[in-house]
Amino acid sequence: MTASETAVVQASADVAESAEIGDRTRVWHLAQVREGAKIGADCNIGRGAYVGPDVVMGSGCKLQNYALVYEPARLGDGVFIGPAAVLTNDEFPRAVNPDLTPKSADDWHAVGVTIGTGASIGARAVCIAPVTIGEWALIAAGAVVTKDVPAFALVVGVPARRIGWVGTAGHPLERDGDDWVCPVSGGRYSEAEGILSPL
Repeated sequence: MTASETAVVQASADVAESAEIGDRTRVWHLAQVREGAKIGADCNIGRGAYVGPDVVMGSGCKLQNYALVYEPARLGDGVFIGPAAVLTNDEFPRAVNPDLTPKSADDWHAVGVTIGTGASIGARAVCIAPVTIGEWALIAAGAVVTKDVPAFALVVGVPARRIGWVGTAGHPLERDGDDWVCPVSGGRYSEAEGILSPL
């Protein structure tokens, strides 16, 4: 494991020798970080969480207890993954081949979930690879994401659907004339053809 002197890795965590852990990142009890994973600075990997081989996480990410991030996921800076959320990696999952021989790594093609900067995935949500979740989007707890999510979208349900927009503060935006406004930060956004952009 490559880790800075200021990283904290609990003794009960299982971190592969080839994993890279950034400055001030904390890896808590019973978490597993697999071979080749790269975790940025100031991250928090919760109890029992799993980070698959070669997963890349930016800086400032929070992976809550028992969240599962399967390879080859890519997470931008400041991504939040809620407790027991799952990022999948197999479009057609099977334990065995048609002749009932066990599948090996050569018998399938892993596909990943990509999550943009600042996005949040709620508790027990499932993101079905391959999907891309745009920056600052908010996925509600328990949602099942089966298609790409635009930046700043608020999505809920099974399958997940957009019901509104959120700003960088994470709160639902409110309509103000032709624009959208954050009730917390006052930030303003414009919407055009299903795409939200900060003003």
